[in-house]
Amino acid sequence: MSQTFFTRIKVPHVFTLLTGVILFASLLTWIIPSGSYERRPMQVGSVERNVIVPDSYSQTPKHYSPGGILLSESVEGAAAPVSVQGFLSAIPRGMEAAADIIFFIFVVGGVFGILQRTGAIVSGVHSLLTRFRHSGTLLIILLMSAVAIGGSTLGMGEEFIPLVPLFLIVSKELGYDRAFGLALVFVAAETGFAASTTNPFTVNIAQGIAELPLNSLLGFRTVFLVCALAVVLTYVLRYGARVKADRSASVMPDDPFDLGDVDIQIDSFTKRHRWILLSCVGIFGFILYAVQAYGWWMAEMGGGFLLMGIVAVAISRISLSDAASAMAKGMEEMVVAALVVGFARGVQVVLEDAQVLDTIVFYAANLLQNFSTVVAAIGMFVFQSFLNFFIPSGSGQAAVTMPIMAPLADVLGLSRQVAVFAFTCGDGLSNTIIPTSGILMAMLGLAGIPYDKWLRFMVPLFLRLSLLAAIFLVVMVFLGL
Repeated sequence: MSQTFFTRIKVPHVFTLLTGVILFASLLTWIIPSGSYERRPMQVGSVERNVIVPDSYSQTPKHYSPGGILLSESVEGAAAPVSVQGFLSAIPRGMEAAADIIFFIFVVGGVFGILQRTGAIVSGVHSLLTRFRHSGTLLIILLMSAVAIGGSTLGMGEEFIPLVPLFLIVSKELGYDRAFGLALVFVAAETGFAASTTNPFTVNIAQGIAELPLNSLLGFRTVFLVCALAVVLTYVLRYGARVKADRSASVMPDDPFDLGDVDIQIDSFTKRHRWILLSCVGIFGFILYAVQAYGWWMAEMGGGFLLMGIVAVAISRISLSDAASAMAKGMEEMVVAALVVGFARGVQVVLEDAQVLDTIVFYAANLLQNFSTVVAAIGMFVFQSFLNFFIPSGSGQAAVTMPIMAPLADVLGLSRQVAVFAFTCGDGLSNTIIPTSGILMAMLGLAGIPYDKWLRFMVPLFLRLSLLAAIFLVVMVFLGL
């Protein structure tokens, strides 16, 4: 029945889809009351965040006028619903707000263009496939586990976007389809992101705001990561087996899975290729260490990737002209992926303009107080999943919700760890299906998978993972963790 439902969905181009979502959010601002919490600066590790002050919510009068329909009006002491002008400017302002991520994607895409030109990546992947030709399942388990660990420990997500074509190559070589190839990298990364162990962008910030020891409850979170990864691997491998046995079982049965648009030239794997890959792995490892140790963010990480490209050029001895052309081509391939992030941020922009985000948080918190501890814990998870549609930023969502959810947990007789766990799971798992997730829409564009086809693949797995998260929340409540 679900297959028939998703088959009937016709989803437009990603830009059209996200523009429609921004329009819908803009219309909501005419209905939802405006209000705001007071905020105070708070140092969380090396990052300063403006967090909500609990019990400080106050409703803000909303100014309606005929002129405010077309042009944005500013009235002192009042909020205003989003005008046509505000709607149209939301996308450019969303790109401005997400500029650090957008340019980071361009830089990483350019560097991978250089690595593609050297032949190191494709020859390395082909060598790996040759070695695991008769152990495809083992290769899949190793790849997805490595990606999930990266998402869980270091919050890796955007860094994987340029790797989508490579995982498509792996999927095609092993006899699977596009959805399987994207699942290898995207689903693994988001599963790790949801099952955060030491993720500096979600669990560390949330625990800091909730006044909990950083990286506390690490053992419990590790168990959840292992269980979530087991659920994902079982689902993906079973799906792959069905596709391999019968192509009509694919969510894209008529797709020829032609990678002709991916410039693939397989060379023999040489010592020079090995040194390029080893150098890149070393530099990448230092980048990840610096995120934790020195508080690096997008600009610093982008500089690290540029160093990776420079080293690759030096070792491969390709000309500077070829390197520049390869970098430009790599950036060109990231245009849609990068711009999608800015489009997605436009939803948050319009809701903040009309001051309705805090209202959503306020009413949700009041509603949860009416339920038992078990239902309230699961309700926190559902609410965080819902809110992620409007704030698809882990650190941003933590700053908005954790100052409310942590004290609310105290009132309900729950551990603050429950509130943090509900946040990390709700934020990470919903990223796999919501159209405002910039990473999802960017990767779908690169993989050539329509959004409706992805929903057919992902929704059953999302429901399984959500059930697992709910079970772990219940366990936390009964064990008093």
